Amino acid sequence: MALDPDVVRLGDINRAAVDSLLDRYALSLDWVADGQPIPASFWGAPEAGISGQVVFARDDTPVHSLLHETSHVICMTPSRRRVLHCDAGGSDLEESAVCYLEVLLAGQLQGVGSERLMKDMDAWGYSFRLGSTARWFSDDAGDARAFLVRHGILDTEGRLTGRCRGQNGPAC
Repeated sequence: MALDPDVVRLGDINRAAVDSLLDRYALSLDWVADGQPIPASFWGAPEAGISGQVVFARDDTPVHSLLHETSHVICMTPSRRRVLHCDAGGSDLEESAVCYLEVLLAGQLQGVGSERLMKDMDAWGYSFRLGSTARWFSDDAGDARAFLVRHGILDTEGRLTGRCRGQNGPAC
């Protein structure tokens, strides 16, 4: 996969902030050395990989990829999370919820933000029927938001709870 020079990559932002964000969900980030294969990456390097409660990435991994894979772990059922390796699976609605959640998580990272992340998602090739991630998020993502609320990932005001689907506490 060709690198898009315009997307925000992990090496562009504060590592401690990324680790802190994942830690809120009892997930860990395994920083892979430059040039090394990324374990459990569905798309291949430099895209992030997932296995169990570990997200794998390198400095050249796009932030949107890290947040997308992290969001998959958060949004899946505990039984799927226990056997997770590489392919998150899930329904179309869950995939939409993952996209919605990654936009919200980007708002938690200084130097990224939701608006920038949505532009990076568009640049990568995410496609939404309204033509852009921003239009989808603002005008057509009610079902995704409802999924996140129903599963306790967001509260009824749309705020992050720090919980994963199927969990009562902060851990996935």
